Amino acid sequence: MINFKYSTPTKVYFGKGEISKISDEIKKYGSKILLAYGGGSIKKNGIYNEVIKILKNNSFDYVELSNIEPNPQIETVKRGIEICRKNNVNFILAVGGGSVIDCAKAVSIGVFYNGDPWDFFMGKVVAKNALPIGAVLTISATGSEANANSVISNEKTNQKLPYKTELFIPKFAVLDPVYTFSVNKYQTAAGTSDIMSHCFEQYFSAVEDTFVQDRLTEAIIKTCIEFGDTVLQEPDNYNARANIMWASNLALNGLLSFGKKGDWATHFIEHIVSAYFELTHGAGLAIITPHWMRYILDENTVDKFVALGKNVWEIQGNDKFKIANKCIDKITEFFKSQGFPEHLSEVGIDLDNNLIEKIAEGVVIFGATGNIKLLKKEDVINILNAAK
Repeated sequence: MINFKYSTPTKVYFGKGEISKISDEIKKYGSKILLAYGGGSIKKNGIYNEVIKILKNNSFDYVELSNIEPNPQIETVKRGIEICRKNNVNFILAVGGGSVIDCAKAVSIGVFYNGDPWDFFMGKVVAKNALPIGAVLTISATGSEANANSVISNEKTNQKLPYKTELFIPKFAVLDPVYTFSVNKYQTAAGTSDIMSHCFEQYFSAVEDTFVQDRLTEAIIKTCIEFGDTVLQEPDNYNARANIMWASNLALNGLLSFGKKGDWATHFIEHIVSAYFELTHGAGLAIITPHWMRYILDENTVDKFVALGKNVWEIQGNDKFKIANKCIDKITEFFKSQGFPEHLSEVGIDLDNNLIEKIAEGVVIFGATGNIKLLKKEDVINILNAAK
């Protein structure tokens, strides 16, 4: 286990009706609010009206940034920055899923930077200041409501890149499982696969002797398996939604990665694929992850697969590679049971050799990716060929 600093500073309000707490929290940080949200689902399910009522009852002045894309674009970030500057915004309230929260994060640092906010994601500048953020979560998936990450797309350059800074960490987050009842089956399943992928990315690490972290990670994966079907078949099952929502938060609030270094190669590959195509992040991960797993399986990684297979899927036997391959089979079967195919072509994505090479170049733009096994351009090409 490597050295680490433990800090999960986001104040989480979990449960029914906890949205009532946001007024007191916002007052600690500002009075001129940017309300950020997506395509309008929060207006259909009533969450928007709840938030507006609270803002008005507490005399908050607010402006809106709406129509944030499922893969938030840098141009939308720029629009949000302009709104904040024009209206002297001093607090951002993001109401939605990971895309909305990620966009709000990028806006929060862009307000204090006179250049192109894409510079942060290209590694050209480091954020020095940010507007404080609060989040009201409406889908269980990314964990963005309590972490330091933001992922933004650039349609002009076909890039989708992450940026990380502790300035991004929201001051508070409301996690009400009831708010996820109206999420459709496809997006619910994509959220579950995203949660599991976050677990896999941190589980498969070259850092050894992380027993506690690994067992915690396995527990969250088992939670997704236990309740993944229930939330699809019984969308208003509070207990199932609550367990998935809490699993989503724990999977990427830093807890699982303390003392180790994650892999994240699968995420980098999916990011570039979805920068070229309209692909839901969790769906892309469900397709690509098993192919990445089969590609990296070797003498150096097999023990991790064996531990996962035995502890999560209860696979028995003595042959390590048989257990490992059975484990990958089980993961593939679970994703298929959630409605995701095994290949990108089955969701309308046709990759020719030229495009595969461009995507691979985008994945390794900052160098080889991965941790448990470093992947160079040729490795990414091989994974994409298997997944296409």
